[in-house]
Amino acid sequence: MMDIMQRLETMVKALDSKRAEEIKVIKIADLTVLTEYFVIANGTSSTQTKALADEVEYKVKEVCGEDPAQVQGAPGGGWVVLDYSDIIVHVFYKDQREFYNLERLWADGTEVDISGWITKE
Repeated sequence: MMDIMQRLETMVKALDSKRAEEIKVIKIADLTVLTEYFVIANGTSSTQTKALADEVEYKVKEVCGEDPAQVQGAPGGGWVVLDYSDIIVHVFYKDQREFYNLERLWADGTEVDISGWITKE
């Protein structure tokens, strides 16, 4: 299995390649036993939200050889959660992201600098 930072980078780059908005990686390992990292992003439509989740799943399988332990989502594409055990990827439709506001819930986590992994427009 690849190192966790390489896997995070693969996930972020997959989201970025499909123009995800406001990609964030938050280290929460010190706050919970659930997982080590959350990756949070949003799309601007339900179609894009699904495409973002599909791209993460595809790239992680292709580059890291790993499938998510679990995939959950809301009918209509409001959000998709990809559970890779030590990393949980949350892809929201913009309104859903604002509603759930995971960044506020996990504000005590440490945001990871991903500026080197995303393209600037």
